[in-house]
This record gives sequence, C-alpha cells and structure tokens, in this order.
Amino acid sequence: MHNREILVVGYGSLLSGHGLNRTPFVARDVHPVSIHNARRGLAKWSSHGRYLAMDIEPVNRATPISASIGLGGAGIGGLLLSFDRTDARKIAQREDYKADAFERLIGLADRAGKPLGQFLMAIAIETNFDLLGYRIALRTMLDYTSPGYIFHPVPLDDGRFAIIAIGSGFEGSGDPKVVSRREEFGMDRLLTLDESMRVEISGFDRAGQIGYYAECLLGGLHGVDVGDLALGFDTDADWVRDLATHLGPICAGERERFIEATSLDAARYGERFSSKRVTSLAPLLKLAGVV
Repeated sequence: MHNREILVVGYGSLLSGHGLNRTPFVARDVHPVSIHNARRGLAKWSSHGRYLAMDIEPVNRATPISASIGLGGAGIGGLLLSFDRTDARKIAQREDYKADAFERLIGLADRAGKPLGQFLMAIAIETNFDLLGYRIALRTMLDYTSPGYIFHPVPLDDGRFAIIAIGSGFEGSGDPKVVSRREEFGMDRLLTLDESMRVEISGFDRAGQIGYYAECLLGGLHGVDVGDLALGFDTDADWVRDLATHLGPICAGERERFIEATSLDAARYGERFSSKRVTSLAPLLKLAGVV
C-alpha cells in the first residue's frame, strides 16, 4: 500500500489549531511551507456555513502550484499536513467531496503503485495543467466530480507530492450536470474579506465570514506568512473592528491547540515554527488587544 499517509497542503482555515479543530481529526505531522505560483482569496461557498471559504488558483495556469518546506520562502504561507489513511473520509467530507469517491481515488493510486499526489500529477501533466481539463479527466476516471473542491497535485521541493483542494471552478466542475459552488454563486474571481462583506447573497452570514477568516489569519501566530490575507485593512472600518473583536479571544490558547491538532511537542514546534508573529498582523492584533 503506497498511501498509508495522505499529504495535504493547507492554505485557509487549516492554517490554525482553531481551524483544524473544525474537523475531529488530528494530523500525524506538520511542516510550514511556502506555496508558489498561487494566489488565494474567498470564492467557494462554504459547506459548513453561509459564507465564502478560501480558494486558491495558479498564477501561471500552464504550470502547477508547488510548495517548498520551511518558513520564509517566496510565495504565500501554508502548511504541509500529514494524515493517516484512516482519515481519508474526514478529509473528503471537510472539502465538500464525496468520501466514497475519494477512497476510490486513493485505491486507484494504490493499484498504480504511486502515492496519491504523484498519481494525480500524471493526470495534470496529461491535461497540460488545464484546470477544467483536469476536472473532466478526473470525472471520467471516477464517474464523479464535486461542486465544492477538487483535489489537485502539489510537487514539493523534496521530491514528494502532496494534494491541495482547489475550488470546483466558475468555468465548470468537469461535468455539465454538476454546477460548481463558484458558478452557482457567481464567484468568477477571488475576493478579499472587504469585498466579501459587500456580496449580495441571500442569507449571507457576515459574522460567520469574519469568524472563518480569523481562523485563517491565526496561522500568522505560528510564523506562517498570511501577509496576502492582511493587506489593506482599514482599522477604522466596522468589519475590521469586528474581525479584531473575534480574533482576540481565539488567539488565547492557539499555540496549544495547534500543537495538539498536529501531534507536535513543544520542542518540535519550536524547531519548525517561529515564535514571532508575522508583522503584517501587528495592526490587527493591536486593535484586538493581543500583546
């Protein structure tokens, strides 16, 4: 069996202990990574509430999103999370993907004698890294596609391959009969938090959106670069003050939650993650009263 562990690159609420605790599973291990050829923002309607979840897109669509292990590299900050094979169904359910289909996909990789990420990389290469072409090929293989997220390969700088959840696209899910969440809600581009506050979607949960975004920003407490998510915050804006009000209380205990959710101990956490918060969060943390 080639897939006793599943390597996942997290870039949204998976960046924090608070966000990881949304799903009752524990990662076997974690490393900080820099994600290359990528931009992220709010675009995919959440399956956990009435707000927009984070999505990620390649900057150059002719090449894959990739990642290098460690803090401080060029690119946007993320985490490389290692999960046990037994957590496959929970991973799928969190990402709005049918659990049975994800298990079938892992089984196909097993039979091909490849880790899941490497197996998916072959499909991405065959489709010239075209996102819609890749979704169509995966749909043909599995007789399934998701309206939520689709798992894509991420080559790592140590030669391994991980997977990353990219939103089923505005231009199509890979099956004309399956309308993606992005198409359903008209999300043709990635939004900032400020822009999300102005979306006209029936039943939109403003407080839920702010709470979700705070979970993403918490990654900055571990030294993960979330500067792209904290650009242009006007500390006089009502939504920024609401964000700070929400962020303050959940900062308390975040380090302990993170260590527990990733099977680290204090020593390994100290070796891999920075004790210094990213500077881009300083104005927001000051507003939140976090010292």
